[in-house]
Amino acid sequence: MMDVVEIQKILPHRYPFLLVDRILEAEPGKRIVGIKNVTVNEEFFLGHFPGKPVMPGVLIIEAMAQVGGVLLLQEVPDRESKLVYFMGIDEARFRRPVVPGDQIRFELEVLRRKATTCKLQGKAFVDGQLAAEAVILSAMVDR
Repeated sequence: MMDVVEIQKILPHRYPFLLVDRILEAEPGKRIVGIKNVTVNEEFFLGHFPGKPVMPGVLIIEAMAQVGGVLLLQEVPDRESKLVYFMGIDEARFRRPVVPGDQIRFELEVLRRKATTCKLQGKAFVDGQLAAEAVILSAMVDR
């Protein structure tokens, strides 16, 4: 549905911090599904951990939030003048390591949305197995 070029029209993130490769499904205002391809040449693997590369949990949550950001910003007409910030992360759990060669499938749904704030339930899957989950609270602000 949306490739990385289209994602970059919505999100301000760029290499090395853009952590979304593709959007597969989106129901505006309701839910979204996105993909992150995890490759061995990503800079964080240099130190996390040498000889046993594991994607840091905080970056899994960041990637999840970026997918949510696409959902929240895609329908905003003046999105170039907006940013989506973290307000909080609740109920974060990590169920399995994410390693080079994995493809993470992020599924997020809106739990509650107000004018400038949103609460999203996010899940990250690798090969159909739950790898991580969290409730993400965010705010849309002017740049």
